[in-house]
Amino acid sequence: MLLEIKNLYVKYGNIEALHGISFTVDKGEIVTLIGANGAGKTTTLHAITRVPPPEGSKVSGGDILYNGKSLLNVPAHSIVADYNIALAPEGRHIFGNLTVEENLKLATYSRGAEDESLKKDYERVYALFPKMSERRHQRSETLSGGEQQMLSVSRAIMTSCNFILLDEPSMGLSPLLMYDMFRVLKQLNEEGMTILLIEQNANLALKFAHRGYVLDTGEIVASGTASELLSNPDVKKAYLGG
Repeated sequence: MLLEIKNLYVKYGNIEALHGISFTVDKGEIVTLIGANGAGKTTTLHAITRVPPPEGSKVSGGDILYNGKSLLNVPAHSIVADYNIALAPEGRHIFGNLTVEENLKLATYSRGAEDESLKKDYERVYALFPKMSERRHQRSETLSGGEQQMLSVSRAIMTSCNFILLDEPSMGLSPLLMYDMFRVLKQLNEEGMTILLIEQNANLALKFAHRGYVLDTGEIVASGTASELLSNPDVKKAYLGG
């Protein structure tokens, strides 16, 4: 397996946000975490990427293994540079005063000098998201919400990652842009990208993913293949509108 979360506990001060969760992601898989707001989904991604949110958080138990190696003492920059894991965070967090191209260039910092692989990744991003090519010299704060989300995902791709963590990639998107985003993500997966996905649209996430886990107030309460979760009556009632 590529990623293994083992009995993970995370605290914000004295408040425990994750109560010993365990799950796995295999190479080449799309795995989704679904659950209500406050269930611990974003906390899980922050724990993996070693990037604490502003309130501060601390892993208080368990382990995070990537290719069998613990990430608990790995600094955030090494997660990207040495482990090729990238996060497209909730809220996008792009640099609005920079152009699209400058945002993408910042994401390549750990890769060093420009080379042919870097040029190919620019071409790849612009082919996946043609709007990014059209807007490459435009300040990113002037982009639409959908275009900013495309930029957030594009920036993650430009790190040369082979494992991407996505936190609510469809938030604020029109239905057309949402399905276009997931079409691109599906293509990335078919090209070899491993994906761990948090998505507010649980129906869409489970139709897109291979497997899923349901988080409820810091605990995993259900898991299975996407089709199993789609047909689970408790999951349907709580998260799928029926």
